[in-house]
Amino acid sequence: MEPSINELGDVEITDPRTMRALAHPVRLAILERLQRHGPATATELAPDVGATPTVTSWHLRHLAGFGLVRDAEPGPDRRRRRWEAVGTGMRFEPSADPESGDAAHALAQQMFLRYADLPARWITEVEPGLDPAWRRLGGLANTGVTVSADELAAILDGIERLLAPYLTRDAADRPADSRRVRLMRYVLPEAAAPDPETPAHREGPTA
Repeated sequence: MEPSINELGDVEITDPRTMRALAHPVRLAILERLQRHGPATATELAPDVGATPTVTSWHLRHLAGFGLVRDAEPGPDRRRRRWEAVGTGMRFEPSADPESGDAAHALAQQMFLRYADLPARWITEVEPGLDPAWRRLGGLANTGVTVSADELAAILDGIERLLAPYLTRDAADRPADSRRVRLMRYVLPEAAAPDPETPAHREGPTA
């Protein structure tokens, strides 16, 4: 099943086989590198994704089989195969099928692991070198809110609508002082609260 592309340019993945194919650290690194920096050969990708050119080439062909990457226009050396990402971003959503849920969980787990140390690296490696205007805007927000599932969906839709004009505009329309900003959005529903009508479980003998 070929993934579709939404109006924001994101690849939308619903097929569990595609989710499982992407739930691999090297493949995630390849896709992110191509999305962020554009077309590249397996040799150019290899140092960034932690694999040899031969292994990187194998993973690229695997991703291509699921419609996540494709051949790009040849570069100066037409003998070397160049690859590009399909879409500018990626999102996935499981169906009610247990296989789909398991595949989405595996992919989400790999993504959490991949980006777990990114904030810590930013605060030590990037933030100290930013000018005051960017330093003031960067950082962490940790907001807890009590909402229903429908309300949370509406919040996320609102965020997407707010970002859409910036994601879809041409490079020529960007301000001269613009730069790439990573907006990391963790949406972490907490476990359901215990029912207050249910008596607390007690350990030990009863009278």
